[in-house]
Amino acid sequence: MTDTPPTRRAPRVTLREVAERAGVSRSAVSFVMNGRTDQRLSDDVFERVRRAADELGYRPNITAQTLRTGRSGTVALVSDFVSSTSFANSMVRGAMQELRERDTLLFTVDTQGDAELEEQLLQSLLGRDIDGVIYASMFTRTIALPRALEGVPTVLLNCVTADGSIDAVVPDEFAAGRDAARMLLDLGHRDDIWFVGALPAGSRGGAAWPEWDPIALAERRAGIDAVLAAAGTSLAGVTAIDDDWDVANGRRAVSQMLAEPRVRPTALVCANDALAVGAYQALHHAGLSVPTDVSVIGFDGSPYARAVEPELTSIALPHIELGRRAAAMLAAPGDSPRLERVPMPIRAGGSVGVAPSR
Repeated sequence: MTDTPPTRRAPRVTLREVAERAGVSRSAVSFVMNGRTDQRLSDDVFERVRRAADELGYRPNITAQTLRTGRSGTVALVSDFVSSTSFANSMVRGAMQELRERDTLLFTVDTQGDAELEEQLLQSLLGRDIDGVIYASMFTRTIALPRALEGVPTVLLNCVTADGSIDAVVPDEFAAGRDAARMLLDLGHRDDIWFVGALPAGSRGGAAWPEWDPIALAERRAGIDAVLAAAGTSLAGVTAIDDDWDVANGRRAVSQMLAEPRVRPTALVCANDALAVGAYQALHHAGLSVPTDVSVIGFDGSPYARAVEPELTSIALPHIELGRRAAAMLAAPGDSPRLERVPMPIRAGGSVGVAPSR
């Protein structure tokens, strides 16, 4: 039995070799590889250097580049569940698209909400000389910035700090609530609009995350209330969920509401699409039709909205745009903390109609 000799890596191609192949100086190669445009190099020189680098398989020495420029060309996106959740990971895709255009590499890690793991991951990433961090949350909520990120260029994605001291990008939930209310008012709904999805008394979150205190719920409600108040009316009622924003809770909440005497909603605004699907089921069991008898609006723009008949009208979370804007904000630091609210588009379905006459 013979030992197979270890495979040897080919030696790294040097600037000198690229310069000789391109017929230019090593400084010209360095300027081209570092994107320098202040040296009056001709387009022909740029093209020859890039072609020579491609032909030789030249790879820049990242460590040397970091020492020379102070930048590694890498950014980390650290989240609780964003990267590993099929619906929300579009935020990662948006950040990657923006950073790719800026020739920047993105590392992504999920902590699964584990504070100790988060600390370990952050220390590991910061030890790799990353240029900054996008700190992201699955739910729009208020967070405490990890101590490891103090002094590190950071943008918050789908979350904020209580004091607003860190750049942040969030969905415009208040405007989304206003849009939902205006849609219903324009179709004649007025005094029999119900909101489905309030937190149970004394609760600050769902069963899985009881202390996360999502701010999206409060902002959506505030937008709805503001528009209805301006029209001289208000919600007919608010029904709470049992323990989480899922289909079963939506079905139970709406079934209980419909069982109350003299409760005859013309429209339901549900805190998310899963609750709206549960509302569909409860309305069907009660012999009511969507939207002929009751109109239904959801939030998030999730796959649930396309899984029902008629398709649900939903005000969507702009995940890709959120990721893009967070990455762009990190790449262009401002002089003072910024909060950017990204519009939430309406995805029209067939679940909203003219208010029935009473």
